[in-house]
Amino acid sequence: MKAVSSRALDRAEPLIRGVIYISGWSSILFVVAIFFFIFKEAAPILSKVDWGEFFFENRWIPNPAEGNEANYGAAGILYGTFAITVVSTMIAMPLGFAAAVYISEFATGKVKETLKVLIELLAAIPSIIWGFIGLVIMGPIIQKLFDVEVGVNLLNASLMVAFMAIPLIVSISEDALRAVPDSYREAALALGASKWEVVYKVLFPAAKNGLLAAAMLGVGRAVGETMAVWMASGGTENIPGNVLNPAILLERVKAMTATIASEMKDTAHGDEHYMMLFVIGIVLLFICVVINVISDLVIKGIKKKHS
Repeated sequence: MKAVSSRALDRAEPLIRGVIYISGWSSILFVVAIFFFIFKEAAPILSKVDWGEFFFENRWIPNPAEGNEANYGAAGILYGTFAITVVSTMIAMPLGFAAAVYISEFATGKVKETLKVLIELLAAIPSIIWGFIGLVIMGPIIQKLFDVEVGVNLLNASLMVAFMAIPLIVSISEDALRAVPDSYREAALALGASKWEVVYKVLFPAAKNGLLAAAMLGVGRAVGETMAVWMASGGTENIPGNVLNPAILLERVKAMTATIASEMKDTAHGDEHYMMLFVIGIVLLFICVVINVISDLVIKGIKKKHS
């Protein structure tokens, strides 16, 4: 019986290897296909784009009044994406790291298991639900709290994106902290270190790579989020005069992802507006690639430094 099973397994081995091989390459092929599709749709207009206007002018007017020319200055849209990413990351990273430390090092028994379940539930909430929360709940709160006319703005969108990124940051950071050998903790405690000293003097340096990966994935989530940003940001291209003024948090903004989602329905396949939205898609892909490359280089640098 064992001989028959062994022969059957030997005959099936090439098929199993083929499935594994195809599965491994399919992820690469999917990424290449995405790049190909986006570049293919934008290709006819790439040579005609005024890149100076696109990157440095805040005049996105794809459907002008009759007799006027369309303008595709995307500076305000680029700023919206950048601002939401920065603010949401500043909110999500401290909260995410703090929650990961508590779950990994301080919580015990049922408390730890309950928190893990809650984090998983947060991660499972669809982005459109977060958008509704921003529009219906957070918007009125911001209006009353800051006495503003509109509650959908940079702060609202950043809070929603931060809440969406926190579960991802917590999960990866907690795994990174738990991966640090217990001998590190025991040695530090034996030398008289407090629990908090063990965390920031021993665990954080030892788990640097995982914590950085969590941070970069959080940034990637913020850059690529669409529905919640569309519903909670206000949808207005805007560049503030003073980016250091806290009041900019209460101004409406518009991100690249939200622009694509909100305007694609108003285009005809192959027209100028349609292709310019794919140009935005190319810029968005480029930003994501740059973020991933930078994170890989930093992680490799940290590994090399500590090797």
